[in-house]
Amino acid sequence: MIPDLAGVDGCRAGWIAWIRTAGSSAPDLRIYSRFADLVEDLGPDAVIAVDMPIGLPDRISGSGRGPEQAIRPFLGPRQSSVFSIPARVAVEAPNYGEACARALETSDPPKKVSKQAFFLFPRILEIDRLLQADKQLRSRVFECHPEFAFSRLNNGLAMQTPKKIKGKVNPAGIAERLEVLARHGFDCEAFRNGPPRGAAMDDVIDAAVNLVIAGRRAAGLTSTFPANPVADRHGIPIAIHG
Repeated sequence: MIPDLAGVDGCRAGWIAWIRTAGSSAPDLRIYSRFADLVEDLGPDAVIAVDMPIGLPDRISGSGRGPEQAIRPFLGPRQSSVFSIPARVAVEAPNYGEACARALETSDPPKKVSKQAFFLFPRILEIDRLLQADKQLRSRVFECHPEFAFSRLNNGLAMQTPKKIKGKVNPAGIAERLEVLARHGFDCEAFRNGPPRGAAMDDVIDAAVNLVIAGRRAAGLTSTFPANPVADRHGIPIAIHG
């Protein structure tokens, strides 16, 4: 029997998720303020693909964690969508200045933290604490990167148009991604009403492609990047699936 599946992305309201429960004919779009509530809402074997870094190494060598370095070559013009996440001590720092200082100490070459990455830290730690507390979740909650997911579903070809331009949703970019989702069985009529309150259209699209990857993971059709991922000090695997 196919387990519950969820494709998740962060949004202004917290977390947006396309969820396909076992036996349902169509996915359901939901908003959660806490990731733990999402996990609790699903079956005990649910497979959850989330666009958020999972697994935090103690040191960084090169341009980010292993998964970030592994997927950038596949993304062509979309490489800038892959943020470099620093070492655990930087992510756990109480403020931006401290995060930059800790990142400089634990990276080679030394590198500070981008503001874009810093704003993700509370979300990263929200999932990280869950996976530290419940080892069983580590095989079911996994990291997915939407732009890489689209390239994997598009015969290895990266999307040619951005989802956003100068902070605004780009209709051409959305249309390009909807075409890929439709080819993989996602009924694009589900997007007709636009995003729910607290989310943007690109959040809805990203959660949708993550749902497709969750289904492929449940069917054994995905790979890990890098191919032989390591785990962090808590035993949490550091890999992007696609």
